[in-house]
This record gives sequence, C-alpha cells and structure tokens, in this order.
Amino acid sequence: MSHAILPTDADRALLVGRAWLPQRDGQPAGPAMVAVAGDTLVDITPSLPTLAHLLMAVDPAASLRAAVAAAAPGLPLAPILANALAEERDRSLPVLLAPADLQPIKASGVTFVASLLERVIEEQARGDLARAASIRAEVTAVIGDDLAKVRPGSAQAAELKALLIAKGAWSQYLEVGIGPDAEIFTKCPPMAAVGLGAEVGVLATSHWNNPEPEVVLVIAPTGQVVGATLGNDVNLRDVEGRSALLLGKAKDNTASCALGPFIRLFDDRFSIADLRQAELTMTVAGPDGFTLHGASSMARISRDPLDLAAQCLGPSHQYPDGVLLFLGTMFAPTQDRGEVGKGFTHQIGDVVSIATPSLGTLVNRVTTCDQAEPWTFGLRALFQHLAARGIAV
Repeated sequence: MSHAILPTDADRALLVGRAWLPQRDGQPAGPAMVAVAGDTLVDITPSLPTLAHLLMAVDPAASLRAAVAAAAPGLPLAPILANALAEERDRSLPVLLAPADLQPIKASGVTFVASLLERVIEEQARGDLARAASIRAEVTAVIGDDLAKVRPGSAQAAELKALLIAKGAWSQYLEVGIGPDAEIFTKCPPMAAVGLGAEVGVLATSHWNNPEPEVVLVIAPTGQVVGATLGNDVNLRDVEGRSALLLGKAKDNTASCALGPFIRLFDDRFSIADLRQAELTMTVAGPDGFTLHGASSMARISRDPLDLAAQCLGPSHQYPDGVLLFLGTMFAPTQDRGEVGKGFTHQIGDVVSIATPSLGTLVNRVTTCDQAEPWTFGLRALFQHLAARGIAV
C-alpha cells in the first residue's frame, strides 16, 4: 500500500507532512508535523512546530534531516496509509492531514492550453453544460488549439490579442492565458485544505464540475521554492462560467481543496528541473462504473513555475509564513458521462486519484460541501494544542 501512495523513490526522498495523532504517552490528541523515516512516520513537532518553522530555515532539507534524527521512534507507515484510504477510518491510528498549516493556499489559473480553451468555453456557455460541445467547436475554429506555441506576454501574444479583438473573440481568460500577468487567486485560507483520503466537496447546487489535478509549489517567505506536493483544485464550471466574479464561490468551499500526500523538499535528488518534466496521471472511478483516465506533462505549461512563484510572492506581496501555489491544471475532462454531448461532471462517491512518480499519489472521494466534514480546527486551536504539548512557537 505504501508503495502506491509514496514516491517511487521514497527511500531517497525528503517527505514532510502533517497528521492528526491520537492521544498517547500523555500527549493530547491533535495535529503534528510528521516526516517519513524509512518505513515509519515520526513526529517532528518538538523540533519543527509548524511548516512555517521549516520554511524559515536557511536550509530546509538539512533542518528536516536534523528533526528526523532527533525524533522519537515512529509508528509503522503502511497501516497509516492504508487507513487513510479506508471508507471507515480507524481513529486509533494517525490520520494524514493536508501538509500545510500557517500558509495561505494560492492558485494559478489557465496556465495550460487545454484548460485555457475550456475556460473560454465556460465563459461563452455562461455555465450551461448543454451548450458546451457546440461552443467548443466554434471557439476552436476561431482561435485554434495550438496556443502552446505563444509565449505569454510576448510580441506574438500581443499581435494575437489584437487579431482576436478584431474578430470579437477576445476573452478575460485569454488575457491571463497569454497576456503578461498570470491569474493568481486565493484557493483557500490557512488550515482549510484536506489531506490524503479525505472527502473533497462540490456545492450541492453545482451540476457541472470536475477535479483539477495540479502540482503545488511550496514557497518560503524569501520567495525561494523549496519543494512541492500534489493538489486537487476542485472546480465548479457552471458557477465560474456564469461570471468570473463568482470565482470565490466556485473555488473556496468546505473541503474544496486537497493537498498531499506529503511535501517533497528539494535536495540533490529532486529539483525544480525534475518538476518541470513531471508526468501526471488522473483517474476518476465512479460508483456508476464510469472510469476516466488522463495523462499530461508539466512540460506543457505556458509559464515557468518560477515565474508563477515570482508573480505570487515578491516585493509587492509578502507571505511571512510561506505560501503554497497551485500551478494550474493540465486536465479539462470533456469525456461524456452518460448523455452524448453533456461531457463530464462529478457524481457523489467518485474516487479521484492524482499521481506522479516523484510526488506519489493523492486520493480523495467526492461528496457535497454540506456533507463533508466541517472545518472546525483553525489557527487558534493549533496554537492552543501546541501550548498543551509544552511546545513554544
């Protein structure tokens, strides 16, 4: 089981995350910083109380190694990973959480051609799934499907913009897709994301939605990218399609953001160069027997990950505890699920798996936001818990 969730080279990877630990050895139940140490999961909270402490280190990789070396013996990892994927979890075992705490979760939009075209289609369809197929054909006929060759912000992009305006085909999504400024928005506040095996939520009123598998950068307060994880930026296409001003309603809801299974820190075995070439796969397995498979590559991204990081955090915008940044989805599911021409939308009970060899596999089951586990444990509760453990922050 652990080999299906962890990176293929997990024995050489620096993997850090968070878990809810049950009460034991006189310690109260609650969240902890954890790391993978061989075939065990160790509590590194005494050395690194929060992810922010790790991100503020001069050398995060060295700090993590030191924290693991100082940690008490851990618990077997395989049962914890198996329990994460169980429909009924054993609460006597640690439960993996999203591997972020004090960090806002930001996201980049329309950074891949496939998703760019689908955003334009959503806009033209005004959120109406039934119109999507015919509009997709019309949009592709006008702007083509080879925008990947256009470098955002370039003279060629400006010429294309002028041409499309003349044709009456310009879109706000094309503006951020090939214009100089990337779309960077807030996906969810600190502590709101869910982790491996948790349910992810779509609004009960949404009838056109899909998963958005993405690579997520982990950025230190200095702006340095120090690692990465996987994420599901759940998307409500009918809501955002009605109006871009509904982006918050479409994106930030209970359990609508998943991260994990762990953050992998950069070191001499894993770097931004590896991330740029990462191959992602996605599988949706539905309770109705429907199965969707997809595969794509980070090499298709239109903006370099470091450029997106610089547009997120810099001289004009700081994050003193660090920030996580979704890089945009390379998947835009259009496969019919049922009636021809109606495309894809989630059903309750769908199991979404997002994987890449260097980061592992993130698995979540779909429910509605009102039925997902409510978000009740925030920053105040985190600090109270650390104080109860006698850990100064």
